[in-house]
Amino acid sequence: MYLPAGVIPAVLLPFHDDLSIDEASYRAHLRDVASVEGLSAITINAHASEVASCTFDEQRRVLEISREELKLPIVNGVYADGSLEAARIARMAQQGGASALLVFPPAIYAFGQRPEMALEHFRRIADATDLPLVLFQYPLAGGLGYPTSTLLKILDEVPAVRAIKDWCANPQLHERHVRLLQARSRPVNVLTTHSSWLLSSLVLGCSGLLSGSGSVIADLQAQLFRAVRENDLEKAKAIHDRITPTAEVFYAEPWVDMHNRMKEALVLLGRLPRAVVRPPLTKLSPQEIERIRAALMAAGLLEQQTSQRRVA
Repeated sequence: MYLPAGVIPAVLLPFHDDLSIDEASYRAHLRDVASVEGLSAITINAHASEVASCTFDEQRRVLEISREELKLPIVNGVYADGSLEAARIARMAQQGGASALLVFPPAIYAFGQRPEMALEHFRRIADATDLPLVLFQYPLAGGLGYPTSTLLKILDEVPAVRAIKDWCANPQLHERHVRLLQARSRPVNVLTTHSSWLLSSLVLGCSGLLSGSGSVIADLQAQLFRAVRENDLEKAKAIHDRITPTAEVFYAEPWVDMHNRMKEALVLLGRLPRAVVRPPLTKLSPQEIERIRAALMAAGLLEQQTSQRRVA
């Protein structure tokens, strides 16, 4: 069984001007990201690919294309507000060749959640598939994150959960997750998605990282992860200095535009033909696009995009 760990970029989903999926550009994007040395898997049908605006059939098609293009394991998102639909997506993903599932929290949790609700959601998904599950841990403040007691109940009672994508947005809680979960008798890997403080997060001992910014900077993420694993702090800090300008521009408020900004970055880098997003997302302003351009130049990506590819 595949155990999610290492560097796992979450790819974007290009669209035509009429908002249909641009399959040719998506294939090229997959090949571009997957060409980076040091990746362990690719995530699809997640936030980065605007999954909230994609139908079930479109998600299935995205998986079909990804399976055709990739040799790496595929982590397929399970994004659904209802547990029955989540189970249907899980079955589809397994049938389509996914290696693991990234389970998003249902939006109804924003109105309050009970441990029984979370357990039932994960049980239904686990009953529908034998793939390993990655629990997506959101910040607790928004109501979508799982309190530690609930998180531990899920891990105790649903053994299919083998990793968490940790976006708790709290350094102390994040460190607690790393210490608690990876030291269990059946370890649960912590995959950080704290892209704005990635070096600090990885130094705590995370087993990997899963991030949409990998759609743009997978090579830098792979280099950073390896440098931290090799305890080469000087090299890790130098790489993180290059990552920081991109993190500051991608993850500026409002956060809802983070993947919109990544599409614009790939257009600037000549790796996507257009930065079309589906509504309710809208086109960024020329001023913000210029800030993205400046960040790419500060990271050494825009002027040296060819020479920097596949550097490990």
